[in-house]
Amino acid sequence: MRDHYDCVVIGGGPGGSTAAAVVAESGFSTLLVEREQMPRFHVGESLMPETYWTLKRLGVLERMKSSRFTPKMSVQFVSSSGKESQPFFFRDHDPRECAETWQVERADFDKMLFDNAAEKGAECRDRTRVLSVQFDGDRATGVTLQSEDGSRHPLASRVIIDATGQQALIANALGIRREDPHLRKMAIWGYYRNARRDAGDNSGATIIMHTRDKQSWFWFIPLSDNVTSIGVVGDRDYLLKDRGRPADIYHEELALCPALEERLKDAQLVSDFRVAKEFSYSTRQQSGDGWVLVGDAFGFIDPIYSSGVYLALRSGELAADAVVEGLQRGDVSAEQLGSWVPAFQDGTRWIRQLVDVYYSDEFSLGGFLRHHPEHRSNLTDLLIGRVFHDGAGRIFDDLMPALEQARQTKVAAQ
Repeated sequence: MRDHYDCVVIGGGPGGSTAAAVVAESGFSTLLVEREQMPRFHVGESLMPETYWTLKRLGVLERMKSSRFTPKMSVQFVSSSGKESQPFFFRDHDPRECAETWQVERADFDKMLFDNAAEKGAECRDRTRVLSVQFDGDRATGVTLQSEDGSRHPLASRVIIDATGQQALIANALGIRREDPHLRKMAIWGYYRNARRDAGDNSGATIIMHTRDKQSWFWFIPLSDNVTSIGVVGDRDYLLKDRGRPADIYHEELALCPALEERLKDAQLVSDFRVAKEFSYSTRQQSGDGWVLVGDAFGFIDPIYSSGVYLALRSGELAADAVVEGLQRGDVSAEQLGSWVPAFQDGTRWIRQLVDVYYSDEFSLGGFLRHHPEHRSNLTDLLIGRVFHDGAGRIFDDLMPALEQARQTKVAAQ
């Protein structure tokens, strides 16, 4: 291992591997480190179609097409009454290849991107822990690493890209991470074999199912080998208050979702249940002199629309472009490394607003679309991930007044 790099990327997930590949391919010495052994398990298996463009730039589209990953052509919603929406087929909105995507086993997907970064020239090391990030005043200057054998390696770097996910290494160290008080959710999930899927092109759909009392919702994500990822999400206080073990809580919520129970009639649980708490947060600063945040280290909204991997890939790509430009110009200031952040936040706020709409019990998005069919195309854009353009949020010109009216009606009726 060298004692100095142009760029050190911490975290071998989608955001980190994307950033490392782009920076290394531009000719700068790049080290990508991951604390776990690759491949490793990770949740977040559903991709948005707009991941196509970053995957194309990385040169991995053909690998995706020939992989065992499940094609994803649509999303579907099931109401608290069990009524199924019409599937949102992405190709009906855009017939191009980029309108379809995949459901992925993250261990395989992340390993593919990690190896791709190495092929692009990055030095990639797993089983390597970052003990600390060094600062000279406010400027990040390097890291201290620990290898699997316990040996320590202090090294200098002109730029550090933090892609440590929910660990949020720099954000926690600097005290700039902010939990979202309105999205204090948790998730419990497991994996089932032989869950019933729809026939035809909707067989790979992500399905979002509300429970009867709308206190929680389930995701249904079809993976390869007839295994399906199925998780429940709800307010942390609701799911934990005076409840039992995660498995008990899960099955209590499952009993409130007959549409899902029917799909699991002939299914077998093939894993333990896993738990994630307090995963929605933001950061009040995303770059500093010599450092920048990407992916979940930047922030995480909510799993409802499967935006996590897409935003990790996109932020990794944008941050890497800013890093490359900064290294070429000899400018690794906070302003340069974070030059992409305002436009990125402008786009992601539409996803956040759509999340707020979903969690508004007094409002029906399906009912809104029946009154405003002209916005169905815009909604499909949001579900695809097309949020980084002018007019991406035009649906909210009518949606937010309708939501506010529904809330006022509810208050008046109480």
